[in-house]
Amino acid sequence: MNSTVAFQRRAGVIAKKMGMTRVFDDNGKHIPVTVLQLDQCQITALRTEESHGYNAVQMGACNAKVKNVNAAMRGHFSKARVEPKKTLVEFRVSSDALLDVGSHLAADHFIDGQFVDIVGTSIGKGFAGGMKRHNFGGLRASHGVSISHRAIGSTGQCQDPGKVFKGKKMAGHMGAVRSTVQNLEVVSTDVERGLILVRGGVPGPETGLVLVSDAIKKDFPKEAPFPGSLVSKEKNDESDNAAKPEEETLEQTMEEDSKGDHETTEEIKKD
Repeated sequence: MNSTVAFQRRAGVIAKKMGMTRVFDDNGKHIPVTVLQLDQCQITALRTEESHGYNAVQMGACNAKVKNVNAAMRGHFSKARVEPKKTLVEFRVSSDALLDVGSHLAADHFIDGQFVDIVGTSIGKGFAGGMKRHNFGGLRASHGVSISHRAIGSTGQCQDPGKVFKGKKMAGHMGAVRSTVQNLEVVSTDVERGLILVRGGVPGPETGLVLVSDAIKKDFPKEAPFPGSLVSKEKNDESDNAAKPEEETLEQTMEEDSKGDHETTEEIKKD
């Protein structure tokens, strides 16, 4: 690994895969891109070498309803003074790349032309045979083979050891595993809408969450913001104020439901 990359190791981001489209460059050549969107990507906790033995930032994404969060996690989020999150991920960082708890990361955390590594969960394909799952060649498709052209062939040995070893490539469940794609180029970013356009395909289904970080096998670009690009506090306040009316209406509906239940119980007692 390049020592420069290891020293300047920034935090990545949690993004939502929105799908694929294409853009055109200055020469009119079309470029297939995957659209990634940041959804309330916020720092929820820190891990320091003095307290935990390593440096990392804990990041959350996608606000969750309070009723869907258990008591332990409610205390964790209230201590950090952030909204409850659906997903929490830790990113290992260098000692000088720690960010403040509660800060939001913006889409321009990555610059145009930068290379990134993306981790996601591949799409599940269900049960598949050996040829499709492991790219086997199958048996002969001409003379000598009868109704077993797509067979995987022999899987065991003779009486010694007389078994099939664990991990043998055979038919089984295909997909739905952690997958990493390296050295994908960032074509452009949209800070207002929180979009990152990445050249090429990204593992996972649409609306699935992926982890985007600086490419390990490439040098860290000097133009990229270090330790990261943060959303201004004014925009954070606007988003928080926009979410408050929904919370108030939710509380009002819960109070009305509780009053209605109380009235019905009193009527039953009178009867």
